[in-house]
Amino acid sequence: MSYKETLLMPNTEFPMRGNLPNREPEMQKAWDEEGIYEKVQKRTEGRPLFILHDGPPYANGDLHMGHALNKILKDFIVRYKSMAGFHAPYVPGWDTHGLPIEVALTKKKKIDRKKLSIAEFREMCKEYALQQIDNQRVQFKQLGIRGDWDNPYITLDPSFEAQQIKVFGEMAKRGYIYKGKKPVYWSPSSESALAEAEIEYQDKRSPSIYVSFNVTDGNGMLDGDEKFVIWTTTPWTIPANLAIALHPEVDYVVASTEEGKFIVAEDLLEEVAEMTEWTNPSVVNRYKGKDLEHVVTKHPIYDRDSLIILGEHVTTESGTGCVHTAPGHGEDDFWIGKQYGLDALCPVDERGVFTSEAPGFEGEFYDKANKAITEKLDEVGALLKLEFMTHSYPHDWRTKKPTIFRATSQWFASVSDFREDLLQAVKEVDWHPEWGETRMYNMVKDREDWCISRQRVWGVPIPVFYAENGEVIITDETIDHVSNLFRKHGSNIWFEQDALELLPEGFTHPGSPNGKFTKETDIMDVWFDSGSTHQGVLVERNELERPADLYLEGSDQYRGWFNSSLTTSVAITGQSPYKGILSHGFTLDGEGRKMSKSLGNVMVPSKVMKQLGADILRLWVASTDYGADVRVSNEILKQVSEVYRKIRNTMRFLLGNLHDFEPNTHQLAESELEEVDRYMLIRLQETVAKVRQAYDNYDFSVIYHTINNFCTVDLSAFYLDFAKDVLYIEEPNSTRRRSIQTVYHEILVSLTQLLSPILSHTADEIWNYIPGVEAESVQLTDLKEARTIEGEEKTKAKWQQLMAIREDVLKALEEARNDKVIGKSLEAKVTIVPKDEATLELLESVEHLHQYLIVSDVELATEYKTAKAFEHVSVAVEKHTGEKCQRCWVASNTVGSNDSHPELCERCASIVVQL
Repeated sequence: MSYKETLLMPNTEFPMRGNLPNREPEMQKAWDEEGIYEKVQKRTEGRPLFILHDGPPYANGDLHMGHALNKILKDFIVRYKSMAGFHAPYVPGWDTHGLPIEVALTKKKKIDRKKLSIAEFREMCKEYALQQIDNQRVQFKQLGIRGDWDNPYITLDPSFEAQQIKVFGEMAKRGYIYKGKKPVYWSPSSESALAEAEIEYQDKRSPSIYVSFNVTDGNGMLDGDEKFVIWTTTPWTIPANLAIALHPEVDYVVASTEEGKFIVAEDLLEEVAEMTEWTNPSVVNRYKGKDLEHVVTKHPIYDRDSLIILGEHVTTESGTGCVHTAPGHGEDDFWIGKQYGLDALCPVDERGVFTSEAPGFEGEFYDKANKAITEKLDEVGALLKLEFMTHSYPHDWRTKKPTIFRATSQWFASVSDFREDLLQAVKEVDWHPEWGETRMYNMVKDREDWCISRQRVWGVPIPVFYAENGEVIITDETIDHVSNLFRKHGSNIWFEQDALELLPEGFTHPGSPNGKFTKETDIMDVWFDSGSTHQGVLVERNELERPADLYLEGSDQYRGWFNSSLTTSVAITGQSPYKGILSHGFTLDGEGRKMSKSLGNVMVPSKVMKQLGADILRLWVASTDYGADVRVSNEILKQVSEVYRKIRNTMRFLLGNLHDFEPNTHQLAESELEEVDRYMLIRLQETVAKVRQAYDNYDFSVIYHTINNFCTVDLSAFYLDFAKDVLYIEEPNSTRRRSIQTVYHEILVSLTQLLSPILSHTADEIWNYIPGVEAESVQLTDLKEARTIEGEEKTKAKWQQLMAIREDVLKALEEARNDKVIGKSLEAKVTIVPKDEATLELLESVEHLHQYLIVSDVELATEYKTAKAFEHVSVAVEKHTGEKCQRCWVASNTVGSNDSHPELCERCASIVVQL
């Protein structure tokens, strides 16, 4: 007789290998065909709403690891909320306007814009954007992201553009929109103004020059033979100089040198003298900055005045304390210049090329002109020192090329007019991490007015008309009319029709006696597009509402989407568009470096999914401390894959041992369970509680470690291990066997549900094999709350002590194995000497103690000479003298006592007889 055939070995069709790259696409296809998103929404309809509003990724190119991190985190939350008592619709979206698409068409697609009308070119931009959306949508779905993919929001949709026009109109109505000339970040490479959010800082090598300005009118304070010294790293702005700013309360000195008399801040005299190589300068006069106001100097190159003015922005941290002031090229310069009636001279055009307002340098690119201007200053004797320095400098975040400050006529949102409302709104938001509040508060506190106009064509037009007399026309009537036109026809109509056709029929204005009108040609900053999604999506879509519960994006969005959304929402509603903000860091390689093609360290989600599967990527996201920058590499993913295999094998073992278990028939009541099984039920409830709290706190790494620890320590190393001697050996309907299976089933269901938001594909796969579950998908179930088990505290205390004793025994067994006393642990007989009476009573109360220790026999003794002391008990390990049973492999003195089955122990013989 083959005793192996009498064992109840695990049996399941659930595959050992995940084979995720092949299996996941099949599951995704099934989800689509079955309409799983719609089924989830229907099931949870009527529950409290939870809205995670999707920040729109830009519709250009394949997904990178940052996209994967972001969307997977969102998916964790939405999936969990739909299983935790909420109705959580998820509407994904895309940002579709802006320069990158224009560049892609003109450079990559070789489109000649000059041969196309604006409307034709915009139509091509739209087609390109929609193609990119289709490409990215496929990749997002491959990650297992569940959402309304057939009905996403897209910022080029007519309905969205119509709502964006209303946001602009409402801000204008409240007086927050104005047109003015002042310096803004300007990108010569993009030929457009930029907002602060579109600026990034990179190192740049620049000339550093000290320049003297001769005094022409000392205003009764100076003799007239002095020279003011300025310092700048932008020689190209010297042609636009109109003034020199001093701090009113700083002490300035006239220093006599072999080269003449120079004026600098007293605190900086030594530093300037060293730099310009003056020997032994002597102070001949001393003044407060305010004493020198209205002194006049001569521009070093041109025949015009440069006025001495006062400004609080001047510091003595570096330079000379005398600040070169060009109102057309600096924000501080502009505002201080206005106080003195100075023009915002800007002799540089939109391409960064000098105009006729800079004689001698006309036609030169500003950066290249640095050399010519420096040479001219040297020629006229005004250059005191030239050297080069590398410093952090603002760059266009799209073209990666330097920007300049340039005074132009632009449209602005006057942030300062509602700054206090913004600061109050920041305080009312729930920030994760908490430092996000401080970061946003400081950004808003220090934010200047927002330049919202762009000199491009691919975007939402600024819906402004001009009368014949130049008067700006923005009225409720025109805004409503343009909004309705855009809803019906899309914003391209702005470029297809003239101003009169775009105005309401019969529109008149006192500034246009002849009935003639013109329209604005600038478009809105794309941050205004995405910043309007609270109106264009949360208000526009019936299933959503404003404010959203959560916005979740990368930490760069404090200056981007978080900021623009807050600004537009507070401007028109007085409230934040979000109740909570959750931010994550950037994805780096395994060594903490930024990913770049030049370094060859770029990891692409699509490649990872083809090799390992989406669930490995999802588990990696769960493992990270995503609040900071996160690392990813093949080695890291390999470690995550090992954890995945552990979880999968644990679930497979549970399934395999439930092959003959029908919950409705075989499940035992809690009171009927064996004590060890109740203990494992308690550990399960603790795991459920900890994991659910972690989901609520968006702390996914706690979930990763908690479930991995439960599978590894509680289950694999203990419960699943010793239970084999019951599940395989005992007769099918034995109480001990059904007790374990009852708990196995609950563990399996609970873990599958807890894992579902993270391992979305694997959890659904497991669900199909669990006996007795009714829902067609785990996604269509609710997570159970952790419950209290009867006698929990007492049972828990007892078994925690037993587990500690068990650790001592395992150490003793390992030592005996190393000393060749035993091979496998079932060869052992263990004698335990408790340290006190209470421990002895505890051990005496435990039936089947040898099974929990996975040895063949356990004896308790009050003393034993060879027992070695451990932390909780003393232990002696000997080789068991009995023979090994050929069915259960336990060494027993009863082997051979049954004549019919002489190779079996008494226990196995009695079971086999009944089969």
